[in-house]
Amino acid sequence: MTLEAEHLYKSFGAKQVLADVSFRAEGGKALGLLGRNGAGKTTTLRILMQVFPADAGHVTLDGQPLIRERLKVGYMPEERGLYPKKKILEQLVYLGCLHGLKKGEAAASARALLKRLEMSGVEEVKLETLSKGNQQKIQLAATLIADPDLVILDEPFSGLDPVNAGLLKDIVKELMARGKMVIFSSHQMNYIEEFCEEICILSGGRVAVSGNLTEIKRSYPRNVIALSGRDNAALLAGVKALPFVREILPAHEGFWVRLEREADKEALLHAVGGLDVDEFRVCEPSLNDIFVQYTTAGAEGGRA
Repeated sequence: MTLEAEHLYKSFGAKQVLADVSFRAEGGKALGLLGRNGAGKTTTLRILMQVFPADAGHVTLDGQPLIRERLKVGYMPEERGLYPKKKILEQLVYLGCLHGLKKGEAAASARALLKRLEMSGVEEVKLETLSKGNQQKIQLAATLIADPDLVILDEPFSGLDPVNAGLLKDIVKELMARGKMVIFSSHQMNYIEEFCEEICILSGGRVAVSGNLTEIKRSYPRNVIALSGRDNAALLAGVKALPFVREILPAHEGFWVRLEREADKEALLHAVGGLDVDEFRVCEPSLNDIFVQYTTAGAEGGRA
């Protein structure tokens, strides 16, 4: 299953929110849809969910125009959308029925999800009595209640402790293993790097950069090498005098060496070959570095 957004445009009054936004989400994989507040992420997601149409462009499912009835969507918003004074099972069943499940099917699905989320026993509890992290888990159960084809997770790890974050990671991996399409929208770049092969970074309503994350990282100059060893002082002394070393930068362990050319990597490796080297690797930019580079050219407004 493949979902494609092609050349999306959207304006609200005189304000253009999206301009020529294109990306693709595939079954069994996760896409990171990223951007600063106001970049157009939420507007894009609402177009995918057909809350409102794009002014121009289109969304296709397996090459055919997207018809809402053909695609089951589970959306976990950043702001919780549940009822704090309602009992948990009652509202999960209600939401399941809104997604087309029969009452018995919704109840069975809700109980199975609560068990998977280690929340059995809270069926008759009001949502407002739970901790922030456990409310987040109930929100995830509501997202998955009807076994959606497309799962959209907006800041899903917010409020979760490391144990519950690990549980959510396992569930996302299970969804991907079952061929579900997953779209992450988050400012926690470490989670995006862990799950997403593909990214799309929006800036000012336009695509700043998109594609395979590994390929994007490898498109950067590969002339910075991380070096460390048992005796970093001796290693540093052996590197300083090399004519092709442009700059030496301190690092958490050891140091980074900026070379004149990428091709100088082999010469550097040969030069330190007789020393005690624990680490010799090309330094690629982190997703956080890439995000900052592509989203700080101009200030953006509030959430769109």
